[in-house]
Amino acid sequence: MLQVGLDIGGTKIAAVVLDSTGRECGRWRQPTQKGSYEQFLESVSQLVNTLRQQLAQPFSLGIALPGSVSPVSGRIRNANILVLNGQPLAQDLATRLGQPVTLANDANCFALSEARDGAGAGYSSVFGMTLGTGCGGGLIINNQLIIGGYGSAAECGHIPLPGYQAENDGPAVRCYCGQENCAESFVSGTGLARGYHLLAGEEVCGEQVISRAQAGDAAALQQVDRFRSQLARLLATVINVVDPAVIVLGGGLSQSPLLLEGVAQQVAPRVFTDHFQTPIVTALHGASSGMRGAAWLGAEHNGW
Repeated sequence: MLQVGLDIGGTKIAAVVLDSTGRECGRWRQPTQKGSYEQFLESVSQLVNTLRQQLAQPFSLGIALPGSVSPVSGRIRNANILVLNGQPLAQDLATRLGQPVTLANDANCFALSEARDGAGAGYSSVFGMTLGTGCGGGLIINNQLIIGGYGSAAECGHIPLPGYQAENDGPAVRCYCGQENCAESFVSGTGLARGYHLLAGEEVCGEQVISRAQAGDAAALQQVDRFRSQLARLLATVINVVDPAVIVLGGGLSQSPLLLEGVAQQVAPRVFTDHFQTPIVTALHGASSGMRGAAWLGAEHNGW
């Protein structure tokens, strides 16, 4: 049986087809249509129907998306693709496509993929953290995704930044979620860029901050040091609460050795243990993990 996973982002939708062993059989991608909810539904339906024509055999369908499904209403919440919020997306897609559709948070899908056959394979518990435009988390125990009692487990990006001090971390930030000083406002590409702007007075993206630090820019180096401290504090908090057997970092920022340099050494003294040994590793499947995890979930929920 084939398993299809879609990873929905703000600019593109990526799709992967896996066989029952997890071997990749093909990939597709198209721009995300988000002008309206109806436009989005039609775009996803067209992609799935294209896959049906090209694969010519049944497949399960899982979708990773920014945001999550409310366990109370079954509707999408907290998605940065705003037309999805408040909508019964799984139900509407299932009706259009005539087959079950499994939806899950993209960080949860990332964590599941890396736990199954990625950098976390073989560990009893895996905490996956995505470091990109935002910051997300997912928890896997004994190869099972843990979403918590109300669907919000592992949302590390929306706890207050541990140890926040204005003199070290910069002015307080109001997060889009409505709370103040969420970790995601600092430990993310957006946070990296915002911190540099405060230091240098220039607006650049997170990747440019890294490039400037590599070139010796003083403000960029200062911001990178600050980012490492913020990431270390967040990781130490995760370890103190969850004590995962391994932490897997993914997302675009995780690909920068400069940002991660010395972070484990900063985590160690903040962890409540006499011997810190939690591995902190980078993802094996990289940008593919979200859609791979969605494919695994779709197959499981269909009993495949």
